Amino acid sequence: MSLTPTQKKQFRTIGHGLNPIITVAGNGLSENILLEADRALEDHELIKVKFAVGDREAKKQLISEMAQIVEATIVQEIGNVALLYRAAKHPDPKLSNLLR
Repeated sequence: MSLTPTQKKQFRTIGHGLNPIITVAGNGLSENILLEADRALEDHELIKVKFAVGDREAKKQLISEMAQIVEATIVQEIGNVALLYRAAKHPDPKLSNLLR
């Protein structure tokens, strides 16, 4: 799913105030990390994920792999943090970062 430049700008603005929900470290993308990312995207729609991986290329690979597996769109990558978006099937106004 591709986002329009206006949507990306809006999501980056919202994402600026968010804290990373998930941290991916030396073990990479384990099943638990992917399940948590999937659950977080369903609840919040827009999440920050921190990647504590030393190599820049490995980090980029992990970000794109995670986005592909959980079927999310990469809104922004800055440093060790990625902002991911996936529309929820039934958004909850109390949990969604887009509806609050």
